[in-house]
Amino acid sequence: MPSKPPSRPGGPRTPRPGGGSAGPGSGPPRSANSGPANRGVKPGEKRPPARTSSSFTPRGTARDTPRTANADAPPRGPKPGSRPPPRDRKAGPRPSRPPERDEAPRLGQPRPARIAPDPAPPAPPEPAAAPREPILRAAPRPEAAPPAASRAPAAPRGSVWLHGLHPVAAALANPNRRLKRLLLTEDAEAALAARLPHPWPVPVERVDRAKLDHLLGRDTVHQGAGLLADLLAPSALSAVLERPGPVLVLDQVTDPRNIGAVLRSAAAFGAAAVIMQDRNAPEETGVLAKAASGALETMPLLRAVNLARTLAALKAAGLWVIGLDAGGAPLRGAPLAERRVALVLGAEGAGLRRLTRDTCDEVAGLAMPGAMESLNVSAAATVALYELTRTP
Repeated sequence: MPSKPPSRPGGPRTPRPGGGSAGPGSGPPRSANSGPANRGVKPGEKRPPARTSSSFTPRGTARDTPRTANADAPPRGPKPGSRPPPRDRKAGPRPSRPPERDEAPRLGQPRPARIAPDPAPPAPPEPAAAPREPILRAAPRPEAAPPAASRAPAAPRGSVWLHGLHPVAAALANPNRRLKRLLLTEDAEAALAARLPHPWPVPVERVDRAKLDHLLGRDTVHQGAGLLADLLAPSALSAVLERPGPVLVLDQVTDPRNIGAVLRSAAAFGAAAVIMQDRNAPEETGVLAKAASGALETMPLLRAVNLARTLAALKAAGLWVIGLDAGGAPLRGAPLAERRVALVLGAEGAGLRRLTRDTCDEVAGLAMPGAMESLNVSAAATVALYELTRTP
């Protein structure tokens, strides 16, 4: 076999079809579609568009460039209001949709059993409301309601319900008291007739205890007797000073039971009158009359608008004004035997006010060798009246 002639270096090269030299780097001319993107393209197939080396997209050509799908992006659902895609009939029958609770089952399907809903869990307790901030302008404070035992029963304006055998008997015997109704049980009428014989200035209405309890209050100790009467007319200070005996002055004593007890002690020791403030003092009530045990009908009870001026009027009338206080010297009745005394008592705890103390001629106390430092105002009035009226 003839051997292939060796090529000589640097010799003439054999030209290839299509022109060009056969040297290194030479070969047939490449077309515009030749390159790495066209490798493996068979004749007759459509070649993909050539890529450009620049990533710049001319303005106005973005709409013409098709967008490629992102493989990592989640599939988008149908747009709202669009129709669903047609069902593929080759995929088999459509799965049946379970009927809802309120929807009736279709023909041939069993009715599903109703399942009772689970009971709702108990609601958690509401958190406590946060305290509100204080209001800058303070609201008026309501007056404290009196206790049930001292609450006056319903009565017409200007009148009062008196209850108890002693207050009712004293009111029936008082010619200055205007009476309206008298309610008595059978036993109370017999007991009252033993104290005060007939005739009485008002007819008797026979009632039972249940009616009196409803009218006067269940906690009221009425003893089966109730009397509706007008309030007593106040006496004048000049008329009171014509009576003999000491005068008691109460400085802001508000308890009706204490005032009634003071009236009872004043009547027992022959006092001329009891004076109290017009503003800070209770009205005439059945509780006050019951504590006085009939002394409200015989002992004048005056109301002073200005207590300091009233004390000045008593001093002008020749009375020696003594303020009762625990810090004063012991009260002695013997040095005061020739004088007419006006005894001033303050409320429990607060005592005498400064202006009242300064208006008094002297301040005295009670001799108490025991462990107690003070007494109730009604008890102190009783001891002081005894000291002033006792004979040596």
